[in-house]
Amino acid sequence: MQSFKPLLAILAIAALAAGVARAATDPASSYPQRPIRLMVPNAPGASVDTLSRIVATSLSEVLGQQVVIDNRAGAAGVIAMEIAKDAPPDGYTLISATTAASTVARLLQKNPTFNPLTDYEYVVQYAETPNVLIVNPSVPVKTMKEFIAYANSTKDFRMASAGAGSQSHLSGAYLQQFAKITSLHVPYKGGGASVGAVVSGESHWTLTPAPAVMGQITTGRVRAIAHSLPQASPLFPNIPPISETLPGFDYSGWQGFFFPKNTPRAIIQKMRNAVAQTMERPEVKKGMAFQATAIVIRDGAEFRKVVQESMEKNARVIKALGLTAQ
Repeated sequence: MQSFKPLLAILAIAALAAGVARAATDPASSYPQRPIRLMVPNAPGASVDTLSRIVATSLSEVLGQQVVIDNRAGAAGVIAMEIAKDAPPDGYTLISATTAASTVARLLQKNPTFNPLTDYEYVVQYAETPNVLIVNPSVPVKTMKEFIAYANSTKDFRMASAGAGSQSHLSGAYLQQFAKITSLHVPYKGGGASVGAVVSGESHWTLTPAPAVMGQITTGRVRAIAHSLPQASPLFPNIPPISETLPGFDYSGWQGFFFPKNTPRAIIQKMRNAVAQTMERPEVKKGMAFQATAIVIRDGAEFRKVVQESMEKNARVIKALGLTAQ
């Protein structure tokens, strides 16, 4: 038996070498080996942050490695998009791609520093995020018709947003155009701050992504008037659509994940599969439903089409509203 030991040792070394070689040629075979940074282009408490945390918590368990949130608010999301664009394409930097940061912010740059259609790898879309129109409880309106009438009867009517170019800014401006009303725009640093301003009465209303405000609606700290989906939805059993009063109104957002350009395809596919698996978990479904957000799984090609259409639609909205590049 002793004579076989050198042979067994040689075979073991060869097997180990073969495993190392496979790992080198197939980076997804051992991925991930360390924590993954998830860039969030919004402040803590914003709708994007809320959804990102719901997904990241369970995604960590599916992947077997921690997904660490890195909030990089500022410049309407441009800062995070630039950091993610320049990160190593090794699968360890993921970015929460959103309507505002990925398309609107870029459209409002005089000299764009990134292109969402060419500078990233599309991993997966996992959510659609409707907007909800809320007012401070002191505002004497309960319906969309009353909201419009009140806006036309007062000179002091302040609209909060998460900042210039944010989803709440654009959707609120779009609503004003659609309803033919005017309101003073008051930008804040993030969705949490803008909703907080409506809660305190510093501002009167906002049309903001549902995840940023459902908790405040449930506790009665703000009053929900209507939502931005084109028709009634089980996500909002007691809240009517804006389109019921303003036919044709439809303005919601989306959320998904990008990787830096040139991330290996095998890693992209592994992450896509992990996210799809994550969205099937009961705690994630419950969390998304509580935030009145629809789970929508689209692969890279389908997600790219959504972003392309979003770029085109928001370009038209920005032009119609007369918003200028900064």
